[in-house]
Amino acid sequence: MRRVERSAARRRAPATTREIPSQIGRFVHRRPWYSEEVGARTMWRMDSHATLAPPAAGDTWVCLSAAPLPTAEASAWAIRPDCGGVVTFTGTARDHAEGRPGVHSLTYEAYEAQALPRLDAIAEEARKRWPVIGRICLLHRTGTLSVGESAVVVAVSAPHRDEAFAGARFCIDTLKRTVPIWKREAWDGGESWGLDAQHIVDATNGTSEP
Repeated sequence: MRRVERSAARRRAPATTREIPSQIGRFVHRRPWYSEEVGARTMWRMDSHATLAPPAAGDTWVCLSAAPLPTAEASAWAIRPDCGGVVTFTGTARDHAEGRPGVHSLTYEAYEAQALPRLDAIAEEARKRWPVIGRICLLHRTGTLSVGESAVVVAVSAPHRDEAFAGARFCIDTLKRTVPIWKREAWDGGESWGLDAQHIVDATNGTSEP
């Protein structure tokens, strides 16, 4: 019966990132720390007690983590001898949203079975658009964050700054559009899903061509 329900959900029109949690929340699995090898890439899932570390090999690091994100380590890992530019973007939890003053915490939920492959697809698409890119790091938090904590980290290296900036911008913009991760805000007046819902699309359609 569950397989039938899941197939039917796939045939429906694309949902927004605010609608999907109620539809697929029962398929979100929370597992202890482990890694999956996908080609030359490493995808990581971690619990809140683990220390997040970069992969031992490869030039792509994608991860969903309940542990704090290592912003400095991500920037350092992205450095390669042949890359003279490293661009790192960090998105942090802020203390307000439109019509919601006094935000004090955010809770992120992810559909892991889709989120991790989609993070990897973003990295692959970035490399197709800018083949000179060296390393790509895409990390996103899950669970509850306090104001000021890092929710997402993107680091991209390339031989020159133009490609590094363009690749990093593409990665964060496309992550927001294509990866099934949802934000729930708690503020002085209540608690509800975030207001920035978007239709989920494929990484190849996430942004316009460079």
